[in-house]
Amino acid sequence: MWYTRLVEQYERNPNTFCIICKKAIYRKPSQIKRNKSGVFCSMDCYGISQRKEKPCIVCGKMIMSKFNKKTCSRSCANIHRAGIKYKIGSPRSKVKSQQAVKIKLLKERGKKCEKCDYNKYEILQVHHKDRNKNHNDLENLELICPNCHYEEHFLKKSWLRNKIEKEEKKDILD
Repeated sequence: MWYTRLVEQYERNPNTFCIICKKAIYRKPSQIKRNKSGVFCSMDCYGISQRKEKPCIVCGKMIMSKFNKKTCSRSCANIHRAGIKYKIGSPRSKVKSQQAVKIKLLKERGKKCEKCDYNKYEILQVHHKDRNKNHNDLENLELICPNCHYEEHFLKKSWLRNKIEKEEKKDILD
């Protein structure tokens, strides 16, 4: 009983309205000033105000835009895709063509490294002798293991080799 009188004593009159549901609410004047876009009566109304929607490109129904969706349902997506021709005029897959080249080399040259005769053919790599990846003539290609491939590309440019050779030249001259 004394509690209800206390609540009635401190009850404030509404001084603004929720911008979503138009419910009369009380907010401190500083809150109203700070929230120039408006005030809300609850978290639900705030959530509604933050919602970003866009129309479905087929039927026009409003959908949430944050999921990068274009259509509202599977049926609208099927209607949207109806005229698209897949795989016609698309570029050839580089992976499939590289696999075909490797299989051809394995059949012709055997299942081992051409430099060191390592015999685990699953890990062999196709190496271009002239270092041009677009030049796929069989004379330009060889099957080599990862170790030989690394030596072929990186051993000549090794910073350690260059440093040691410079030190050796220094020692010879001294």
